[in-house]
Amino acid sequence: MDAYPESGGQDLGPTPLEAFLASAAACTAMDVISILEKKRQKVASYRVEIDGERSEPDVYPRPYLCLTLRHIVEGENLDPDAVARAVALSDEKYCTVVATLRANPEIKSIIDIRSPVAVPAT
Repeated sequence: MDAYPESGGQDLGPTPLEAFLASAAACTAMDVISILEKKRQKVASYRVEIDGERSEPDVYPRPYLCLTLRHIVEGENLDPDAVARAVALSDEKYCTVVATLRANPEIKSIIDIRSPVAVPAT
């Protein structure tokens, strides 16, 4: 992972927030495509786009206030009800990332400071 150059990074990888959004999108995408395969839907192309709306700039920590997942599904003779049900099942039952966000889990921080272990000379 990295940060944007204006934040001291080199922009060589996703930011932690980009990885966070990607986790939610990937989790639901894997569920949806699996469910659609079980429903014998012939999906030719599928992707999930995710947008996050954050609190106002310069007021930290700027959490996400809203996440919007857009499921873009292509295929011949797709049943819109089957697609909607697959998305609903992922959203309500299977996607662990989304379920964790909805559960508002308690977060604990533990500090463990250690001294380096001396390596014996050979």
